[in-house]
Amino acid sequence: MRVEKGLSEETIQTRRWYAEDFWGWFFRDHNSLHLLTIADLDEAIARKGRDDGHSRLSVQVYASGLRTFLRYTESRGWCKRGLASLVASPRVYQHENLPVGPSWNDVQHLIATTEGSRPKDIRDRAILLLLAVYALRSGEVRALKLEDLDWEKGLLFIPRTKGRKREPYPLSPTVGQAIIRYLKEARPRSSYREVFLTVEAPLQPLRKSSLWTIVAKRTLSLDPPVECHGPHALRHANATHLLTQGFSLKAIGDHLGHRRAKTTAVYAKVNLTGLREVANLSLGGLL
Repeated sequence: MRVEKGLSEETIQTRRWYAEDFWGWFFRDHNSLHLLTIADLDEAIARKGRDDGHSRLSVQVYASGLRTFLRYTESRGWCKRGLASLVASPRVYQHENLPVGPSWNDVQHLIATTEGSRPKDIRDRAILLLLAVYALRSGEVRALKLEDLDWEKGLLFIPRTKGRKREPYPLSPTVGQAIIRYLKEARPRSSYREVFLTVEAPLQPLRKSSLWTIVAKRTLSLDPPVECHGPHALRHANATHLLTQGFSLKAIGDHLGHRRAKTTAVYAKVNLTGLREVANLSLGGLL
């Protein structure tokens, strides 16, 4: 995936997790990949939706990752040939689901949970502000390095996990102050260049699961709890908030780091006020 396909480390990590999840399940009752059948694959995919509560989109991505890995195992002679082409996944229609995120009011309450002097609160505040203000992806927050902050020019260079480039953004004073406080008061002394590290030993850059836990625990602690509690939900909240503030889809797409306009178009579906105005538009003289 890295050498031949040139995939990002984020994608590689995700597909490795899919493979490990499948083999962990399969080898509970089998001792050889040569015993793998299409019935096993169908059951593995079905259980992601049935038992693990995955959405159809998540199941589709899981099936795609499994199909890719099976092609590799077939090429190595580890399993029967032809299984990869038989992996079936649910069909997902473009824009069939609305992007879901907490309200902007909930986002403000979420950030308020980090008010305090504990190292964890100081770190989490800087992380949540980056997610909420810049709508960063989880991998972009984790990949942020000390050299990505240009204090003299007031710029934040975001390492895009998609597109593999560093994009400069004006550094918000509020976000900048939160990061400075973290670097001065809460970040452990370390040779790591990543900005955000674990609070307790072993000191290391945050993992994907760590960032998800940081956001989920705080969103679920709100009263009432917020159902959408992953880092990506804050990305959706940011886009929806910008839309309600009157920003164009082009501006929102640039802010989110979208490479294609149609990726941002899904947010037009959540702008019910704007859609109602279009629906109520007088067509006098046109018909």
